[in-house]
Amino acid sequence: MLDVKKLPKDFFARPFNVGDCFDRGVHTVIGFGALNKKKKREYLRRMNVSATLNVFRLFIQPQLCLPHLTVSSFDRVPLPLPNNKVKAVVLDKDNCFAKAHDDKVWPAYEPYWEKLRAQFPDAQLLIVSNSAGTNDDIGHGQAKLLEERTGVPVLRHSTKKPGCHGEIMEYFIGKGVVSSPKEVAIVGDRLFTDMLMANMMGSYGVWVRDGVIRSESLICKIERFVYDRLISWNFTPPS
Repeated sequence: MLDVKKLPKDFFARPFNVGDCFDRGVHTVIGFGALNKKKKREYLRRMNVSATLNVFRLFIQPQLCLPHLTVSSFDRVPLPLPNNKVKAVVLDKDNCFAKAHDDKVWPAYEPYWEKLRAQFPDAQLLIVSNSAGTNDDIGHGQAKLLEERTGVPVLRHSTKKPGCHGEIMEYFIGKGVVSSPKEVAIVGDRLFTDMLMANMMGSYGVWVRDGVIRSESLICKIERFVYDRLISWNFTPPS
């Protein structure tokens, strides 16, 4: 039986995502059964149910996690984008334009950040994070801080990626920015959330493969392995 006392102190303070049970060395089913009621409620509140459920789509359509464009780092995303239909861009935060668990643009990316904001001003650029702006972000304090530091709006959303595409489109359409998901680009470092969401929407997916610091977590290694295999088998992302 799992000894809950041996878990890291911040185990329940971090959002849960598909694959996290492997990253943190705990099997979800065994671990959940060993928790008291309070910790079970905290686990369920932070668990990314959207990613956990939607990832099963990949067993039927594995190409849904493939990007339309792959770059090594955020500042390598070409401007203008190769897809000239794009009128709005969604940005992931952690290990995309910011270091993981940091709420500001990575210093080396600041010149590029200003070019991106000039290319997609005001409501055309939107940060969508699975931490800042979610229900885990009490009072949306993290979202407000991120907006102050970046000058870019942060989406407030109740469903985490990849399931929040409806809330994204509601935001952009409400601002009069786009009329179709095909006019939206999703930029992020995760295949099973960011790129899966892009393809579920019918949008343009840009995968930041290495990010600020190349992650060696098990789930990221799995994503890179899956990507390499799918490409070698001649899979392509949905058009």
